[in-house]
Amino acid sequence: MDPSPEEAEGRPAPPTTLPLQGGPAHRKKLSAPRISLSLDQSEDDLGDTPDDLDINVDDLETPEDGDYLDYTDHELDGEEPSAANRSAANETRDLIPTYGAEEERRDARLWRTVVIGEQEHRINMKIIEPYQRVISHGGYYGNGVNAIIVFAACFLPDSDRGDYHEIMENLFLYVISTLELMVAEDYMIVYLNGATPHRRMPGLGWLKKCYQMIDRRLRKNLKSFIILHPSWFIRTVLAITKPFISAKFSSKIKYVTSLDELEKLIPMDSIQIPECIMRLDKELKEAAENSRTLLLEEDQLDLATKKEPKTVAKDAKCSSAISLIITADDLS
Repeated sequence: MDPSPEEAEGRPAPPTTLPLQGGPAHRKKLSAPRISLSLDQSEDDLGDTPDDLDINVDDLETPEDGDYLDYTDHELDGEEPSAANRSAANETRDLIPTYGAEEERRDARLWRTVVIGEQEHRINMKIIEPYQRVISHGGYYGNGVNAIIVFAACFLPDSDRGDYHEIMENLFLYVISTLELMVAEDYMIVYLNGATPHRRMPGLGWLKKCYQMIDRRLRKNLKSFIILHPSWFIRTVLAITKPFISAKFSSKIKYVTSLDELEKLIPMDSIQIPECIMRLDKELKEAAENSRTLLLEEDQLDLATKKEPKTVAKDAKCSSAISLIITADDLS
């Protein structure tokens, strides 16, 4: 074999094998054709190039899996993220809560949006749930379209609660919005004042705010404000608030001392009277009967001793006995 031009010129011959990546003991070699790299090639040499580049593909060895280059994730710009990155992305997406129909219904039960005085308010229905019985519909009177609204003060929260102001704020919105839903025409309010301890009595500011926030239509359509079992406290509160309310509203206030007297004014079929109110009414009735019996015995004794009957003091003593019972209930 004639020496190649590189050997003739003293240059090292080009390599005839191409190493692939892998360990020293697992290298694969591909046979490469002899290519003349001489710069002094003649035209005959160029003519022989196609014959020299005739490669048999079947003789080439293909690399195995371990021979492929191992690229890291940050080297694959624009490629699909790694499994770790995909897992982190999925976890991030899972942290976003979904808001389905059931959650929407639950949220509607916990919060109610109302419009009072052309302003939108949100009521926390969860916090006032134990006190929603404070206002109820008591049926109708008159021609069947005039509503009876019952307000039971005994269902109000205790003022010593830590969240008392928050409850009363939401309860105020609930009462006003419910009143607007219940009333279509003329109506009356029956205020059940009895059996309500002083710590549950609504404050002066709360009552004043209720009156100011009531729509003009509701004020105008209110025909009567009946207070059952009035106490000295509620009488005092109404006396203090008199400068803030109209004379027309003050004329609508009526005091009723018993359920029997209330029944003579309005139908009681649809009014739900709390058990504590019924017990108080029974106690007041028994106290009045005992006081009346005592006075009758005193009158009989006076007649037997030829003294003037104490008819004038009779009604005064009955009223005094009733006032003492109600006052004791207010202070409890």
